[in-house]
Amino acid sequence: MRIPATLIFALLLAPLDSVRGAEPTKDSPRPLPITRPEMKQLIEDVKVRKPRIPLPEMTAEEQEQQGGRPGDNYEGRLRTHYLKGIDDGRTGGRGPGGGTTGAGGGRAGGVRGQQPQDPNMTLDNAFKVELFWIVSRANNCQYCIGHQESKLLAAGLTEDRIAALDSNWSEFKPEEQLAFAFARKFSFEPHLLSDADIDGLRKNYTDPQILEMILSMAGNNSINRWKEGVGVPQRKDEGGYSRREPSPEATADAKLPRGTYLTPTSAAYTKKISLVAPLVKDEKTGEVTAATVNQRPPLESRVVVEEKLAACKQRQSRLPLVEEAAARTILADKWKDTAPLPNWVRLLVTFPRTGVSRITTTISSEEKGDLTPLLKAQLSWIVARQDRAWYTLALTQKRLHELGQSDDQIFALDGNWKEFTPREQALFVVARQLGASPVVLTDAEVAKAVELAGPQDVVQAISYTTNRAAFNRITEAAGLPIEK
Repeated sequence: MRIPATLIFALLLAPLDSVRGAEPTKDSPRPLPITRPEMKQLIEDVKVRKPRIPLPEMTAEEQEQQGGRPGDNYEGRLRTHYLKGIDDGRTGGRGPGGGTTGAGGGRAGGVRGQQPQDPNMTLDNAFKVELFWIVSRANNCQYCIGHQESKLLAAGLTEDRIAALDSNWSEFKPEEQLAFAFARKFSFEPHLLSDADIDGLRKNYTDPQILEMILSMAGNNSINRWKEGVGVPQRKDEGGYSRREPSPEATADAKLPRGTYLTPTSAAYTKKISLVAPLVKDEKTGEVTAATVNQRPPLESRVVVEEKLAACKQRQSRLPLVEEAAARTILADKWKDTAPLPNWVRLLVTFPRTGVSRITTTISSEEKGDLTPLLKAQLSWIVARQDRAWYTLALTQKRLHELGQSDDQIFALDGNWKEFTPREQALFVVARQLGASPVVLTDAEVAKAVELAGPQDVVQAISYTTNRAAFNRITEAAGLPIEK
């Protein structure tokens, strides 16, 4: 039985009648494209956007390596100069937060029917790329949307099929529609996730498949924040099939021009308004606007936070955890601590390869880099408060106590930050904005942070925030209880 589109779409957005644009400035976020043609234009425009982080002049050796094309490897040079010893050398679609462009780990390539690398992962890769597209549309990450469009075309999806991801989910199976709605909420409104969301997915997916979605989309959210945080320009040759050649079985509709996103949109989708993008209406006119705004609710009081943390100790995990002995066998020598394994580790070892890789990435983000342990813990608190990630918040509170911080000092992070230095405040803004939504963070806010803290600390703060955004979503979607 098909799920009526109205039942799902009503949860996403009220009916929309008219559109009004919003012009970006350095002090405002990039606008949300409302229709598919507008989205394609913005993806194309990302090819020429100005990167946010200044880099030193290229050395003669670098110029030789780049073949005299200094603009072609901004992201690689960014990692070389500012993430040395932190980043593992990954380039292209991987961000410091982990997870692959195609699926967030577990599979290689973008063709339907490919076998998983992780033995416990069973979801189709093209389906996970569709989820990545939904995640990126909700986050307004045009860089990532463009890459996923290329992968979906290469997997044989038609232009209209991709367009339907944005505005006509009735073209998809009921179980896919439910997964899409979960992907949007998981990305844009993680603070609203509940038992009902996981229970709804269980009607069509196993618990390991639900966790596979969660890990995949956590990686997607991480990548969105990395690409948008540092302002990675789209590759000039990205578009159509990108650097892939079409497979023999690809449909005629999929054989689109290489190198441009400005491909034709059918009349059926030219004027359809997105039901995935978090659009808002002008309060005075009632018209839909293209403005990107932070729609997270105001922070709760200290009393409410303490009540939430107490409740988190009593809740039951929504997804099964691996038994301690079995988990330690899977981890082998990767976990030296003899204390009982934390719940987040027992959750992730469900996947011996992808999950253990995520554990390693999480530990590495805490141990490596130039940011002080105190600053990292403060950033973690700020991002967790945006996400209402209570499990993360409890771990972070414990860490801050270990670093000598009182509860008064910790809860000052929820305030106006007047007790902190201008440098700290600027980095806090980057974490708070980027944590809430990848494109709420503005060019001006990044520029101020670079001025006060330097490019290296800003890049490392962004990298760390991407990891926290992923960790928050994994632990809160799974409803992990705080260890007693």
